[in-house]
Amino acid sequence: MVSGLSIAAPAPDYWPLWNKSSEANRRMIDHSALDSILNTYVITGHASGINRFRYDDVSRKHRKQLNHYITTSTSLDPRDYSRAEQKAYWLNLYNALTLDLILDNYPVDSVENIPGPRGSGMKGPWDKKLASVAGQKISLNDIEHRILRPLWQDHKVHFGLACGGLGCPNLQPQAFTGANSRELLKKAGYEFVKHPRGVRLENGELHVSKLFEWYKADFAKSDKKLLKVFAHYSDDRDALYLLGFNGKIDYTHDWRINAP
Repeated sequence: MVSGLSIAAPAPDYWPLWNKSSEANRRMIDHSALDSILNTYVITGHASGINRFRYDDVSRKHRKQLNHYITTSTSLDPRDYSRAEQKAYWLNLYNALTLDLILDNYPVDSVENIPGPRGSGMKGPWDKKLASVAGQKISLNDIEHRILRPLWQDHKVHFGLACGGLGCPNLQPQAFTGANSRELLKKAGYEFVKHPRGVRLENGELHVSKLFEWYKADFAKSDKKLLKVFAHYSDDRDALYLLGFNGKIDYTHDWRINAP
């Protein structure tokens, strides 16, 4: 299920304002409010193999808690913290804002059906300015394409951005932190690639998430090297098949909401 608006993704657009950190600052940003919400409402072990979020069950208390987390997080200037803390900060803010958007519009069957910026005529909320950080209005696309991708140049950040659809990487049942983000992103990568929505070999054909088409340059310089990325995140048997694959890759994506 792929919309025509999902064929191409924005290129990285370096925003130099955010290329600053304070490595001497050993303080940690508190993500416990988001962590408790994720731990309460993310369903792991679903029959589909995809983590789900219980939007219908979110209490008024936790709704306020999510809003408070966003308000508290955006009142900080992440540049005052270390790079590790910043990475977790932006990943969590993206996911928290996405949850907030979906809850504001729920029930909605697809994130693409959430309105874009007022008067833009655009479908999807990714360019909508949702928050203000250090005096700068921020959209989901700003976080992903202007901050995380160009500053970290790490393909694993894509595994940490749970965009609310069934075809997206899993929303993790815990918040990212400066200490756990490296291992949690690796875990998310293995979960995604090993699941049929990520990479699936079937009857000699290779079906792959459009995530790897939209952001191919972030993952590899060629299809051959992209297969090595898939193999890295796969079991040994699948890795051998992937490394020897020389057919056409079929890219697909499912934007339906990741509700139960």
